[in-house]
Amino acid sequence: MQTKESRSSIKQSPVKVGCINHLFAVHPNLESDDGTAAEKLLDSIEIASELGAPAIYLLTGGRGTLSWDEGAMRFADLLAPCRDAARNAGIRLLVENSSALNADIHMAHTLPDATRLAQIAGIGICAELHACWTEADLHGNLARAMPLTALVQVSDYVLGDRSTPCRAVPGDGSIPLEAILRDVLDLGYSGLFDLELVGPRIAAEGAREACARAAHYLSDLLDKLGA
Repeated sequence: MQTKESRSSIKQSPVKVGCINHLFAVHPNLESDDGTAAEKLLDSIEIASELGAPAIYLLTGGRGTLSWDEGAMRFADLLAPCRDAARNAGIRLLVENSSALNADIHMAHTLPDATRLAQIAGIGICAELHACWTEADLHGNLARAMPLTALVQVSDYVLGDRSTPCRAVPGDGSIPLEAILRDVLDLGYSGLFDLELVGPRIAAEGAREACARAAHYLSDLLDKLGA
């Protein structure tokens, strides 16, 4: 994505870019970032605009010794130069919920945390179902998140998997995807659904095969649910 050649290839492809993933203050982290995070995100906003991508979803960077609330305010402050640039380019900035195993590069590990952080930072949400499907009151958490949500990431989890990442093709695991996606749609979501497929199971099957099977499963399920 960083080279002119790769961006040119993407622009010539019939595939539309729905979103770009961006690691924010990981150089080095929220606590000690010197402005590099905003500079790099501004570069990504330019790339997203060039490619016609409507959104960028973020991992915040680790919060170092900051408390969660201090980290949230620091994230919002560091992000400030980028909000207007993204808005002017017609690009939504989103923050996702991610496993606590990613605490070195992210600070929102539940859907309520991601919702709270998005509200503080004045941006939107990427709802990562793999990281929140076990939460209490998931319907309530989704209801509070949906007004800010512009991307829903879908994958599955096979009970007993201990690797990270440990995604499975939707339909192969134990996440009640039909029930969750029904809730998401009933709550008024009409945005993009994203398949996030990484880990040993995907590598063993082959990325092309796993992605094709996942796309068929998710497309059929969304059709069934009336999306």
